[in-house]
Amino acid sequence: MIAWLDRVLGRVTMYGLVIISLSVLGVAALVLTFVPEAVSFSPLALLASATVLLVVSYLTNGIAGLIFRTRPQLSSTIITALLLLFIFTPSIDVLPLLGLALAAFVAVATKYLLAWRGRHIFNPAAAAAFIVGFPGLPFGFATWWVATPPLVPIAAIGALLILFRTRRLWLGLVFVGTVVVVWQVRGLLSATGPLDVLSLSLLSLPTVFFTGFMLSEPLTLPPRRWQQLAEAALVGLISSVGFALGPLYSSPQLALLIGNLLAFLVGQRRGIRLQFEGRRQLTPTSWDFAFRPAAPVRFRPGQYMELTLPHSGTDARGWRRVFSIATAPATGGVRFGVRLPDKPSSFKTALMALEPGTPVTATSVSGDFTLPADPAQKLLLVAGGIGVTPFVGQLQQAAGEPQPRDVVLVYAVSSATELAYAAELEAAGVRVVVVCPDRPLVLPEHWSWVQGDALSAGIVHDNVPDARDRIAYVSGAPAAVSALKRALRGTGVRRVRTDTFIGY
Repeated sequence: MIAWLDRVLGRVTMYGLVIISLSVLGVAALVLTFVPEAVSFSPLALLASATVLLVVSYLTNGIAGLIFRTRPQLSSTIITALLLLFIFTPSIDVLPLLGLALAAFVAVATKYLLAWRGRHIFNPAAAAAFIVGFPGLPFGFATWWVATPPLVPIAAIGALLILFRTRRLWLGLVFVGTVVVVWQVRGLLSATGPLDVLSLSLLSLPTVFFTGFMLSEPLTLPPRRWQQLAEAALVGLISSVGFALGPLYSSPQLALLIGNLLAFLVGQRRGIRLQFEGRRQLTPTSWDFAFRPAAPVRFRPGQYMELTLPHSGTDARGWRRVFSIATAPATGGVRFGVRLPDKPSSFKTALMALEPGTPVTATSVSGDFTLPADPAQKLLLVAGGIGVTPFVGQLQQAAGEPQPRDVVLVYAVSSATELAYAAELEAAGVRVVVVCPDRPLVLPEHWSWVQGDALSAGIVHDNVPDARDRIAYVSGAPAAVSALKRALRGTGVRRVRTDTFIGY
């Protein structure tokens, strides 16, 4: 089921998935406007409000792109406009429509003005909801009408798909759990029944929508998982306790802005500017791309970086892509291993067309697929195809540590010619078990070959007898990771960490 869902969701980008989910929610809301007393606005109000938000967002983004000499991201603009549609109550009256236009303008402007060295700090929709809905302004406050009970199940499906695709289900559970617990405490203090409080916190508040569509935004999350979970708990607490300090009051948008600020303080506090140095072919289907940062970039081996590569003829997958970093920080540069299919996306086509010296930007460095701090811990690294990329930087750094690590790499490929980064793996000096149908022509010292079309529990058991005593790290495409994880479970391995190449 998980592998099937990964394949289905993998056909669109994360931006595409969010737009589709919000559009389905919008259609459901439009249908709901024809149900008597279901919502407080008409179909015309919903359509007019959506039009104003989309048009103003598009125009503002285009003008800002000209001023700041950057190419706007259309899909991000659409997402922001649709989010605002579900935060402010639709209307056909002039003043509320002006408020929506202002909200769209403010949301886009924050991406450029509330930024530090090329990195925007706050969730644009939350910033607009806070500023335009500030007490005393005549445009109306953020109502979060998306919490209309009939829409909650549809929003929940979209939120679950987004959190599943980004592997952030725990983020959602922590936030929702915090909100429910805080409201249960408030219910005890006010003598409200627990079931009534549960219904309120999940069906009458924007908890589910907020979790999947706003809290999970990757550009404003901290880089490490524990930091993300801490932010989820903090945002859930601030949004639920109920307080008023002068004009400030407890609200989802204020809570998220506070969380965004803290995430900025612990993360990469600048945009990342890279200069393309060159490429080299690793295998018949994969290439290595080398970049030199304009300023030092903080990362740990095994983390990933999101590249932004505007180009003409952009297909549905957009011009942003996430790649694992295939180098150790000490090298001063960053490299990415990329698989090129027979019909590559427009992004990968543009990547192949880069000339040395071309500037490229990146939005963030994130990820928890890092080796344990204790070098005495025995490790089992398992990769399928180009999924070996994060291990290259990890092994490169481990080779320079004073205490050697006990590492076994099991590397499954479709053929011997698809062994990527073979020279780097050989230089690391670790034991490598190659699983493929045909025998490699040359096997370096400490390498062995196992004939097979795919990794199995038997192969792991026969070649790594102490596998269950090791921490396993699995990297590759979603379907491959699921299969490899099942194979490891079959050998008795219980500690398995995964890195799924899902892109964004």
